[in-house]
Order: sequence, then structure tokens, then C-alpha cells
Amino acid sequence: MKFARCTDGGAPFWALVNVERGELRPIEGGVPDWGPAITRGEGEGTLRFSGPARPITSVRLLPPIEKTNRVVVAGANYAKHLAADFGIKSHSQPIAFLKAYGALIGANDPIRYPPLTQELDHEIELVAVIGDKVNRADPLASVLGYTVGNDVSSRDLQRSGPPGVGMDLFAAKSGDQTTGLGPWIVTREEFPTGKLSLRLLLRVNGDLRQDGDTAEMTWNVGELVKFVDERSRFECGDVMFTGSPAGTAQGTGKFLRPGDVVEGEIPGIGTLRNVVTTMD
Repeated sequence: MKFARCTDGGAPFWALVNVERGELRPIEGGVPDWGPAITRGEGEGTLRFSGPARPITSVRLLPPIEKTNRVVVAGANYAKHLAADFGIKSHSQPIAFLKAYGALIGANDPIRYPPLTQELDHEIELVAVIGDKVNRADPLASVLGYTVGNDVSSRDLQRSGPPGVGMDLFAAKSGDQTTGLGPWIVTREEFPTGKLSLRLLLRVNGDLRQDGDTAEMTWNVGELVKFVDERSRFECGDVMFTGSPAGTAQGTGKFLRPGDVVEGEIPGIGTLRNVVTTMD
């Protein structure tokens, strides 16, 4: 199943998506209302629909997360990315931090070019969506499904932290209206059990910049969920970025500029298509 958060000009609502038919059907409530049952595999019969099906093109796709939920970023999770783009080795454990909700944009919304940066970077990532209370003995069982993220980062701001303090990840990762998320959540049962192997593709103006696979992760989704939950408990509807493969502008020097068309794709989930725009 696929779930999207949408608006037709009024209040946001959730809907069950049928990509093959190009339509969606509104459902009642938010992820805390139906997410646990879907995560446990109880199926479509647990949903309460609030209207007839309508074309996907009749709505704007919003980031599939409520404003009350947290955006967690688990980074440093691809050894090739660390080596090729940063020149460092993998750490002994994951790292994690929070991204501001205001950084998020939908699958087709413009990326705002932050006025304080000259080094805007792209990072295609698999994003896990939490659908139930985490059982640390089986953390993957708490994952409702997956969506696509582009963890856009201001690299010069990231390096601007005072000496001895470290990176300024808030400034780098929480720029208003920069981070694509969507187009929808694809539930976990649509993927094979065992080690996830999903291709991660990012193009800028049609030029392939990142081409990786989630099988390259240092820590898998379950391990990341447990790591974060042990430090700050997940709630139903929270999302977690899981790291990016090699090929970012940090390594190539090909930073984003206004007018660039950025397409992030995970086959089997969907595509983000966002144009970099100067808004200030």
C-alpha cells in the first residue's frame, strides 16, 4: 500500500494511493490513527475512507509527515560516501540529529536556495517512517514503510561551527524549504524480507550524480531505529533519514545553483522532482 499526505487547497489529508490508476482515495485520521494496524499487517480493511477516489493530479503532494512529528537524520552510514566525499573513515556507531520540520518540501515543490550559502549540496536517502511503538528486540517491526528524501545541505555553513565545537548541522540541514520528502509512503510488506537492496539515484539537470544502493549501508534500518530509540523514543509518524551514498557535491564540487532541476529516485518507491529557486 501507498499513503500520501495531500491538499486540494484546503486542510491537509491522508489518502491511499493507486499509482497504476493514477488516483488516490482520502482516508480519515492521521498516522497515529491507522498506522499501528497497518504496520502490524492488518490490511486495508482497517482504514476508514472519507471520500471517493480522485486523480493524483488534482492534489498537491505534501511531505508525508505531520507537523507534530520529528524528522530524525541518521548520518555517516555509507563508507564510500565518507571516503570519497569527506576523506574520512566510518565511525564505530551511527550519528543522529534532528532536522527542522520547516525544512521539508513535497515531491514537486521548489527547493529554496538559502541566502547564506554558496555550497548547496544534494543527498538522496531512503527514509523510514515509524508506524508503531518500537520493540527494540525487533525494531524493524515498528517501520510502517519507506519514502524518498533529499537531505539538501549547506556545506559551507556545516563547516562554520566555532573551533573545538564541531559542525553546525542545524544551519547546514535545516534551511527553510530545502529538503524534499515523498512522494508517498510505501508500506514495508511491499519489499522483500531480509537485507534491503534499493537503488538510490539522483540527477541534476539530467546528469546522474549519485547512484548507490541501500545494501551498502553500514548500519541497516533496524539497527538505526534501535540506536535512535534508545536515546530518544520514536513516536508513530516520525521519519528517519538513513544516510546517503557517494557522489554528493561535497566530493565533486558540483554544487546546486538556482534553476537546477533535482530529481531523486528510489525505484519501487517514487521520485522527487524539485527545482532550485531563489525566494528571498
